[in-house]
Amino acid sequence: MNYPRHIIALLFVLLGCSGIASGNNLDLSTVPDRERVQLTIYNSEDLTLVRETRLVSFKKGMNPLQFSWANTLIDPTSVELEFRGQAGRLEVLDTTFPHAKPQMLYWNVRSEENVEVRIEISYFTSGISWAGDYVAISNPEETTLRMEGFVRVSNRSGEPYANAQVRLVVGKINLVEKIAELARMPVARVQAMEKREYTKLRQKVARKMMAPAVAMEGLVVMDMEESAVPKQVEKEGLGEYFIYTIEGRESIPDGWSKRLRSFDAARVPLKVVYRYRKGEYGDRLVRLYLLQNDKKSGLGITPIPNGKVQIFRHNGREGLSYLASQSIKYVPIGDRIELNLGVDPEVVFELIKERVSRDNIWIRLNKGRVYKRVGDGSFIVDHKGAVAGWDERQQFNQRIRNYTGQKILVEIRRSYPGDVTFRSRLDANSHDYRSVEYTSEVAVGGRVDLRHEVITRSGYNAKQQQVKVVGG
Repeated sequence: MNYPRHIIALLFVLLGCSGIASGNNLDLSTVPDRERVQLTIYNSEDLTLVRETRLVSFKKGMNPLQFSWANTLIDPTSVELEFRGQAGRLEVLDTTFPHAKPQMLYWNVRSEENVEVRIEISYFTSGISWAGDYVAISNPEETTLRMEGFVRVSNRSGEPYANAQVRLVVGKINLVEKIAELARMPVARVQAMEKREYTKLRQKVARKMMAPAVAMEGLVVMDMEESAVPKQVEKEGLGEYFIYTIEGRESIPDGWSKRLRSFDAARVPLKVVYRYRKGEYGDRLVRLYLLQNDKKSGLGITPIPNGKVQIFRHNGREGLSYLASQSIKYVPIGDRIELNLGVDPEVVFELIKERVSRDNIWIRLNKGRVYKRVGDGSFIVDHKGAVAGWDERQQFNQRIRNYTGQKILVEIRRSYPGDVTFRSRLDANSHDYRSVEYTSEVAVGGRVDLRHEVITRSGYNAKQQQVKVVGG
């Protein structure tokens, strides 16, 4: 029988002796196996809440229980014992930390009768982490893709966990705010606490957030006894997080990493766009796969945890073409997933400046705040005045050439500082007060010229910091 490195043992006092357990008067009667174990892993704090259940036989009277955490990263101050059923018939009288055995504790449990009871041990440990891992494979036509999700769990805690249910905390729990609320003291006081006191409160908060939830409005939750636990989505204060449950149970040995499947969506509808947004993708046109995390797409059961996506395309010859690898942040239900494939060498994207001119020039005279408009379009003024304002007109051609084997959709968003008018015959719209966006389709082997004029008012002429879109 393979026992965990930490041991929960049922001990009985010999020779009719009772009282506090000690290492000299105890005999090992049984080491009950874990029935179930649940790991709730919180990467941001290097905390994992472990909940394990065991079926233990108690005799009438005093029953010492021993818990050992030698050679593990278990925090002994976080260990708690609870009884599942038999309320009022079992009582923990005291907890003892033997001086001669610093990595062990004893509970003295008094039972009113001989009874078999399921106990639950919970505690925090460090050294367990997780990372999201996804594979996306499009069909040759790039109309649908298969998306598989995995979670890689790494265990460096010193303790093996067999047949474990794994839950992931994605996002951030506002521990400091919650600690302050529970302790009913200012945050500054919490931050000034002694480390031991702070750790105790921190664990109290994390246990409350990470333990199985009770029924809440809009949520259906189950206990760890159930075969499948739905993903729980929570919003707390200024933070947002959700608890993602990996279906099924897995054994995670100490010192190992294990890849667990989280979902498999076979035919996710896919849209391909070419997009220019300098603030998001740099000064280049990039190719994107767009899909939705919703039920219609075969996803949408839960938010998708952050992780790395490997992207491929079927080449039509029973093989795969590698396209890109990128990291994604967690995707709420209903949100869009954007997979950036980078620059497509078969699409040429040029911004050509065709003409620059200046007009509507004003000068300020030396005799006071008197302005005079100069009509000749030059900046040359005599010694009696200085340039106070002008309009600069720039005419551009956004040229796109498509050498791919299919029609493409191009989305362009450009931002302009200052008081600007964007004039063109394009079907352009304001994205926000300083950005303009427009789209175009380019046929196979085709070319489009998207001409537009940008008028920037400076100095005396500038009235408001925004972009106005007008027809040309």
